[in-house]
Amino acid sequence: MSFRAAETAKNPLGGGSLAALGMTQRIGVIADTHGVLHPRVLEVFAGVDHIVHAGDIGGEHIVRALRKLAPVTFVRGNNDQDDGLELVRRTICGKKLLITHILPRPRKLRREVAEALRNSPADVVVFGHSHLPHNEVIDGVRFFNPASAGPRRFDYPTAVGILDGENVMHVALDERSVTALQRRMNQLSHRT
Repeated sequence: MSFRAAETAKNPLGGGSLAALGMTQRIGVIADTHGVLHPRVLEVFAGVDHIVHAGDIGGEHIVRALRKLAPVTFVRGNNDQDDGLELVRRTICGKKLLITHILPRPRKLRREVAEALRNSPADVVVFGHSHLPHNEVIDGVRFFNPASAGPRRFDYPTAVGILDGENVMHVALDERSVTALQRRMNQLSHRT
């Protein structure tokens, strides 16, 4: 894959952040598209200020389509001709984010992720890979996996996420995924 992570969010009002002006900014969070952009993503992400893709993108056409909606920051996944271990740190919409594809679990971090958080804390760790939804605060850090927005896998949900100020939520992309989100939420903290 010839693309690389990029972050180009700007305040359209100029000078200072929108958050400092008391206005909320919204971040769309997506992962594991595997070359397929679910048609509902365009609707859910309409009006977001920035999009974060946590890997297994599946081609430049996905990034191009998302960039029509908002600036995009992404990491490559293990299916993007990469190892999926890339760490990208960005402050987006006033939130300090640490973005990676393979975590693997919020309570059992990869050594590099744990060191990165020790060296410079983040507000939110965004990750993908498992296709399982996750939204949990551990030691003051939110760990968020939007689930997969690509082709269905097993009985996992097809979903994306929205970070809207202090509100962080999953959005099911189809009816079946509403109950799948509830059933599969935060399983990564309960598996051994």
